[in-house]
Amino acid sequence: MTLSKNKASDLTVSRGAGKNFPTMRNTTDLRQKVLQASLALIEEGGLDRLSMREVARKSGVSHQAPYYYFGDREAILAAIAGEGFSKLGQSFLSAIARAGSDPAKALEGIGRAYVGFALRHPAYFQAMFRADAVPLDRYPDVRKREDATFGQLVEEIGKVFADQPSAVSLTISIACWAMVHGLATLILEGTLARTVGIPRARQRQMANEVIGTFTSLFIKDRM
Repeated sequence: MTLSKNKASDLTVSRGAGKNFPTMRNTTDLRQKVLQASLALIEEGGLDRLSMREVARKSGVSHQAPYYYFGDREAILAAIAGEGFSKLGQSFLSAIARAGSDPAKALEGIGRAYVGFALRHPAYFQAMFRADAVPLDRYPDVRKREDATFGQLVEEIGKVFADQPSAVSLTISIACWAMVHGLATLILEGTLARTVGIPRARQRQMANEVIGTFTSLFIKDRM
């Protein structure tokens, strides 16, 4: 099995002499194909379902093809986590824009965006927050995206608690993050449906109601 670049934008995958397989005219196609297959595998069976061999099979490429972009399984998960933080950050920005000049609405919108992202993209969510599988300290670019995303929450909290020291705003930000992360996890793992009996079809609405109540109590008398 060999991988060769004919041009900067070409990838030829061949197995054995004289057996050439279809050339991807843009190597980014292969990268995205591998990432999409990886996301599908995670949604099917969690992070334990992911292996380089399974990714290749799901992608419909040779066993060695995924190594063209990713050195190992961990590198794939790190790439997925990086994309996830970028997508989550964009969701936060959209929520803040919709809130206009109302910090309380922005804070509630961020909470809803967080849970909504987790429910729409469970595979991304798993890769982003499983330190045992993806030690992000090894991937500075992904860490930057993670920090930037959390920084958006801290900034909005700072607007609501502008009269408080920055350390207080940080503590409150962690509390808000813990609440929405815990809520998302309870839904994704089925714990909420099992213990409270809320049907799956209503869980997103229920999550929004919880976030709204939490936000109003949290910032009571501050706006």
